Amino acid sequence: QVQLVEFGGGLVQAGGSLRLPCTLSGRTFTSSVMAWFRQAPGREREFVAAIGWFGSTIYYADSVKGRFTISRDNAKNTAYLQMNSLKPEDTAVYYCAADPQLKRTGNYNYWGQGTQVTVSS
Repeated sequence: QVQLVEFGGGLVQAGGSLRLPCTLSGRTFTSSVMAWFRQAPGREREFVAAIGWFGSTIYYADSVKGRFTISRDNAKNTAYLQMNSLKPEDTAVYYCAADPQLKRTGNYNYWGQGTQVTVSS
C-alpha cells in the first residue's frame, strides 16, 4: 500500500519560512516523481513544484519561483518543500503527490492527506 505523509505545516507571519517534508512508503522512491500542490479555500487545487527521480529536473509554478525550493533525499524516501518569503496568499492546504511521470498537471497517482499552511499579514 502506497502511503504519503506530509507534515511541517503551521502558522507563520508574512516573510517567514516553513519546510514541509513528505515521506513515501510502499513504492520505490527512486522511481517516483515527487510534487507539491496546494488548495486555498474556495479555489481549485494548483500545482506548486515537482522534482524528477534524481532531482535533475525541477518544475515550479510562477507564483512560487524564487521563493520555494523543492528537493529530495533518496536515502530517506523523503521530499521537501522549503518555503521562504511567505505571503498571505500562500495560505492553503499543501498536498504531497507521487507518480512515475514528471508533470505539472494534477493527475498524480498517489496523494498525501495534506497539511495546513497559514500565513498571517
